[in-house]
Amino acid sequence: MTQTRCWLTVLTVLGGLHVGIAVAADATPAGAIPDHPALRDPFTFVLGVYSPKSTTTALLQPSGGGSAVGVNFEDTLGLDDRNLVSFGGFRWRFTERWRMEAEYFKLSRDATRTLAADVTWGDHTFAKGATVDSTYDFSDFRLSAGYSFFKTRDKELGIGFGAHVTKMRADINAGALGEEGSDVLAPLPVANLYGLFALTNQWALSVRADWLSLSYGAYSGDIRDTAVDVLYQPFRNVGFGFGTRSLNIDVSVDDSNWHGSAKVVYQGPIAFMTVSF
Repeated sequence: MTQTRCWLTVLTVLGGLHVGIAVAADATPAGAIPDHPALRDPFTFVLGVYSPKSTTTALLQPSGGGSAVGVNFEDTLGLDDRNLVSFGGFRWRFTERWRMEAEYFKLSRDATRTLAADVTWGDHTFAKGATVDSTYDFSDFRLSAGYSFFKTRDKELGIGFGAHVTKMRADINAGALGEEGSDVLAPLPVANLYGLFALTNQWALSVRADWLSLSYGAYSGDIRDTAVDVLYQPFRNVGFGFGTRSLNIDVSVDDSNWHGSAKVVYQGPIAFMTVSF
C-alpha cells in the first residue's frame, strides 16, 4: 500500500509538471525530435541527497539454537525513521545500446531508549526497563549492466542484470548488562527494466525497476527496488533532477556473523545534480 501511494504521488507530480514542461519546450523547435544529453552522453555522474523513511525489522538467532522474535529498530529501539543522507552514482554508455551504471548510499543511525518490553538479540535478552544504546548501519551499492533493445534519439527501453551489494550491522548495548552486535555483507543479484524518455531538449523522464527472488548460499529472500526521476538540463554539461526511490529487502541469512533475518524498507524523495559529457 505504501509503495502504491508513492507511485500515485509521483504520477501526480509528473502530471503537474506537464504544463511547465510544455512552456519549457520552446527550447525544442515544433516538430523536432528532442535531443537530451541523458540519451547520448557517454559519461554521467550524479551527486545528491536522499531522504528515506526507514522501516527495519531484524532477527538474530542465539548461537546455541532456540527461537527469537524480530526487533523493530524504529518502534522498539527508537531509531529515527526519517533521515537525510548523501547519494552518488554514475552511468557509462560504452556502446550505442550497452550501458553500465552504479548507485550508492549509506545510512547510519543510533539511539538510546528504555525498553518497554524484553528484547532478545542473539545470545542476550535485554529486560524490560533496561536502558540500551542501539545502532543500525546500512549501505547499498548497486551495479548493473544493461542493453537497450529499443533505442532512438529521444527514448530507450532496456533490460539489465546486476547486484545490490548490501551491508548491514546492528548492535544493542546495555553497558554492564551486556552487548551484542552482528554484521553481514550480502550480494543480492537482480534483473531490471529501465526506460529513459526525452520530453524536450532540456527535460527528460527516467524510470527503473529491479527485482529478484533468490535462494543461494547463505542467503534467501527477495529484493525490489524502483526509481523514478525527472531530469532538467539547462546547461550543456550540468543538469538537475528530483524523484523517488523505494528499496525493499527481505532476506534470511545463515552466516557465521549473522544467523537470522532482516527486512528493511527505504522509501523517499531524492534531489541531485548531474555532470555529463
